[in-house]
Amino acid sequence: MTDLWSVGIPSPRVESEQKVAGKAVYAGDIVLPGMLWVKVLRSPVAHARIKKIDTSRALAVPGVKTIVTGYDFGGARIGKKIIDMPILADGVVRYVGEKVVAVAAESELEAEAALDLIDVDYEELPAVLDPLEALEPSAPLLHPDLVGYKGLLHTIESPSNLFVHLTWKKGEVEEGFRQSDITVENTYSVPAVHQAYIEPHCCLARVNTDGSAEIWASTKSPFNLRDQVGNALQVVPASLIVHPCYVGGDFGGKGDANEVALCYALAKRSGRPVKLLIDYNEELVAGNPRHGAVIRVKTGVKKNGMMIAQRIEFVFDSGAYGSYRPQGYLVGAHDAAGPYRVANCFIEEKYVYTNKMPCGYMRAPGHLQAFFATESHADLVAKRLEMDPTEYRRINFMSDGDKSPLGEVMPHVKPHDTLIKAVEISGYSGPKPKNVGRGCAIANWVSKGGESYAFVKIDKDGIITLSSAVTDTGPGAFTIMRQIVGQELKVSPESIRVEMLDTTQVIKDTGVRGSSSTRVHGGSAYEAANKARERILKIAAQAMNAMPEELILYDGGVTHRRAERRMSFAEIAEANRGSIVGEGHYANMADGPETSIVAQVAEVEVDTQTGEVQVRKLTTAHNTGAILNPLTHQGQIDGGVIMGMGYGIMEDLAVDESGKVLTNNLGEYKIPNIKDVPVLKTAIIQSATGSGPYNSMSIGETALIPTAAAIANAVEDAVGVRITSLPITAEKVLNAIRGRSD
Repeated sequence: MTDLWSVGIPSPRVESEQKVAGKAVYAGDIVLPGMLWVKVLRSPVAHARIKKIDTSRALAVPGVKTIVTGYDFGGARIGKKIIDMPILADGVVRYVGEKVVAVAAESELEAEAALDLIDVDYEELPAVLDPLEALEPSAPLLHPDLVGYKGLLHTIESPSNLFVHLTWKKGEVEEGFRQSDITVENTYSVPAVHQAYIEPHCCLARVNTDGSAEIWASTKSPFNLRDQVGNALQVVPASLIVHPCYVGGDFGGKGDANEVALCYALAKRSGRPVKLLIDYNEELVAGNPRHGAVIRVKTGVKKNGMMIAQRIEFVFDSGAYGSYRPQGYLVGAHDAAGPYRVANCFIEEKYVYTNKMPCGYMRAPGHLQAFFATESHADLVAKRLEMDPTEYRRINFMSDGDKSPLGEVMPHVKPHDTLIKAVEISGYSGPKPKNVGRGCAIANWVSKGGESYAFVKIDKDGIITLSSAVTDTGPGAFTIMRQIVGQELKVSPESIRVEMLDTTQVIKDTGVRGSSSTRVHGGSAYEAANKARERILKIAAQAMNAMPEELILYDGGVTHRRAERRMSFAEIAEANRGSIVGEGHYANMADGPETSIVAQVAEVEVDTQTGEVQVRKLTTAHNTGAILNPLTHQGQIDGGVIMGMGYGIMEDLAVDESGKVLTNNLGEYKIPNIKDVPVLKTAIIQSATGSGPYNSMSIGETALIPTAAAIANAVEDAVGVRITSLPITAEKVLNAIRGRSD
């Protein structure tokens, strides 16, 4: 990239000083006069009919102002796409941890004391915890009213636990299998895992007498929140003002609004602001984690290794509800076949109700489940062919302009170069000690679209302000936006003020999602800066009696190319008789068309006496576009790799036979810590392409997608056993080693 000013250079985070100094305002920091605290009584059983709720003793607790149950909501349901979740359990509980009763009191202690005095009479019903069992005709029917739900993705003639059934295809897969010389088939399984963000959910609502409201919430999607709450409670969404707050981590888990709807109802009923802060025990018991799944993969190949056909079947455990998915399904499963040429492909997705916590989106939703299965399976196919796994992949890779396994043309796809680079810098083919193995895996990510607005204002003092309604969940959306504005106006990013807008100040913002922030919000900032620049040059040209093309922007002002004359931004604003404003609007909901590629090599050492797997090194290579901030770009990669490693070897939101979550605190729910971090190596291959500003491409989610498969492949390379279920624990590995030796 030429003419660097601020883009392409490491830039400090916009909010870094505020966060370090403790001045950043999160939803948990908001306190309003007269505020009540909300606590929620949750179900102790997985499936039951609520026969009776007695709140009389709780209402007598000093400080308690109001109590609501599901009966107070008149059957109202809420959801992002599929509207199937009651705000409080409405006659039936469907998982351990479901909200049953909510209490608003003067203090948290008083609200908690009231919960202990609420009597709920449950009539337990048969529960189903396994998604495959939930598909059986004899399984308990969890949603008898399913056919009447709003937002269903297709017509459902009669209720069943299968409520989303999608298929995608290219060619004729069965004919492809008949043409194949070798077919390999296997089944893989993955558990639910939690996003483990630092900040738990929190929300606060103040309702006015006319039904309008002010809301503060730990949400990445304020506009979607308005829509969900408004539609559920029959309130005009635009009358709900969502104030901006910092979000202490998201990873896909901060986009729901059911707690906000509950707070709205309690605030309206009590006439006072109310606040609900979820503790981490509640997060792990009743959050919206990544879906568990069972995946069956069948691949047909010729003897030379050419892939002819592939069938991939998913059964996703949705938990008790489907309301947490923005599209109603997991978009990543659609990409499960990866960056390969295959003439005949069939992908089937089933989403099944069970009596477990409802699942939602988590960083690269559907991709991790999919690529663990398909990239593990690729090594199995290579083994049957007696071919090196990298060679098997290489001969089947797509190239620019090829059609994807499901028929979309991919104008930019670079798996060959990316895998070669990963193999090269990892020492994949080099010598290694006994019980040390190396495994590779690859994945692709098609960039996502969205909509946003941004404003760039230069005031009478020459101060530049960038404004947007995007909620920065941690990756640094405003940092990149500020760099783009700095690049276009030729000023340092640090000289640009940043303002977060509430939902009354722009028409729409789809929020941070799908590795699209630089594309979508950077796109609106780029347009706003360009419009401001054009206006600056026009006004300065008029003042200097020159043509705009004779002027250059530099360091907070405009200089005539030949005449020794310069005007500062303040002087230009004065000549304009008021602030100069550029408005940017980005709106493109289409995906792609380019695809980012990641190739990884994991190196592991396995203790054959205990089965313990130690990840020694993780090498990740990326094909991407322009890097706008090397520091945050590398941070996305390193964080993603470690999150992928956690998914591979330790994370499991385990549930017992009664439906209770066993890992219900962060002492028992294991995620990687600093001692678990292996040697990390990164290689970047940049391409002059990408749908973001300056030809930038997605990076936020690619790095964690293939990691679990790379580790599984490395374990087999080390000790000759194939683990097909996550996490890859010492117990599983040791049992496999002993089974092999038997």
